[in-house]
Amino acid sequence: MNARVVVATHNAKKLRELERILSEMVPGGAEGLLVSAADMDLPDVVEDGVTFAANALIKARAACQGANMPAVADDSGIAVDVLGGAPGIFSARWAGKHGDDAANRDLLLAQVSDINAPHRRARFVCAAALVLPDGREFVEIGEMTGRLAREARGEGGFGYDPIFVPDDQDFRQGPKTAAEMSAAEKDAISHRSRALRLLAPQIVAALSE
Repeated sequence: MNARVVVATHNAKKLRELERILSEMVPGGAEGLLVSAADMDLPDVVEDGVTFAANALIKARAACQGANMPAVADDSGIAVDVLGGAPGIFSARWAGKHGDDAANRDLLLAQVSDINAPHRRARFVCAAALVLPDGREFVEIGEMTGRLAREARGEGGFGYDPIFVPDDQDFRQGPKTAAEMSAAEKDAISHRSRALRLLAPQIVAALSE
């Protein structure tokens, strides 16, 4: 089956995550439906919006125009209560260099090192956008609440997953970071999954046109 939706990402792990999530929602599954911006040699765009939704739309619009096909993009990050919602839209470059996950995590943990457990509340936020060649645009927001761990744990996921302990889990098995969860466990509760589940009806409708 030829790809019918371009995903505006150059992150292979994120593409696989989106494919897993959408496969549960799209009749017949998502296999073969998605292609990444990297696979189509689409350039990165400047994400100069001031909200997650604005940046998701910037990426989706560029991918839609470049590929002339429906485009899905997301923009996400972590918001820490005691830091007033930071890093927020600056999550991917919090330590200065875009995409240096380890440095970003280390800096964030250092900034809250003297903060006690009750005040280490945080949430992951995701804005998922769909842009169609005819100009229609859709955006949905999903969140995953939790708290910051004291140190990084786990080998799964990416970004801040190793230092984030989600609320929505079975604590009888011990508190897991998002990086210690299986893909299925994380997909069931993640901010990205929640945003995409809200956006899925529009994606399915676009695929049926």
